Amino acid sequence: MAILVTPETKVLVQGITGSFGARHTQLSIEYGTQIVAGVTPGKGGQFFEHAGKKVPIFDTVAEAVKETGATASAVFVPPPFAADAILEGVDAGLDLVVAITEGIPVNDMVRAKRAMEGKKTRLIGPNCPGIVTPGEGKDSHGGCRIGIAPGYIHKKGHIGVVSRSGTLTYEAVWQLTCRGVGQSTCVGIGGDPVNGTSHLDIITMFNDDPDTHGIIMIGEI
Repeated sequence: MAILVTPETKVLVQGITGSFGARHTQLSIEYGTQIVAGVTPGKGGQFFEHAGKKVPIFDTVAEAVKETGATASAVFVPPPFAADAILEGVDAGLDLVVAITEGIPVNDMVRAKRAMEGKKTRLIGPNCPGIVTPGEGKDSHGGCRIGIAPGYIHKKGHIGVVSRSGTLTYEAVWQLTCRGVGQSTCVGIGGDPVNGTSHLDIITMFNDDPDTHGIIMIGEI
């Protein structure tokens, strides 16, 4: 068990053709994440290719969801357009949107969060490292990595990690792994004032997960 994402989660990447989005899509594919689609307006019909995998690109999230069955997205979209990208995922009925983008205007996020009220989509971030559920393979490859966290530091196990700070997330995970202590899921909720998911939301999920036996919670001054 894990929370939010599993190795079976089908993920699309919004902003897959940008340099940052492309690089982390490559790393997620190498980790074993099921990247099933990319979304870049105007580039529908093209493909993102890496490590023998050919990922179709769509103009809209709705098209990508309809064609691939994706249920989660990673947002690597520039700040002025990122709130709209989040809402596009909400309108397409995604279960989870992980917004990596830093510097989204606060007014944009207030508007986006209000528009999300009553919708099923959960938002992680913005300004976050994302989420990793480690897999069983070497360096826990074969799990699900959405975002920018280094995959190799993770190890499958029973400790849940939730943090506002990105770098302290990595530090805690690496110290656990170096001691042979694995993680169920690691979640960076982001440090922005208006975000989608709180420490308490994630801790409640960990508490309800029978395979999470302990929790590390990290804040940020």
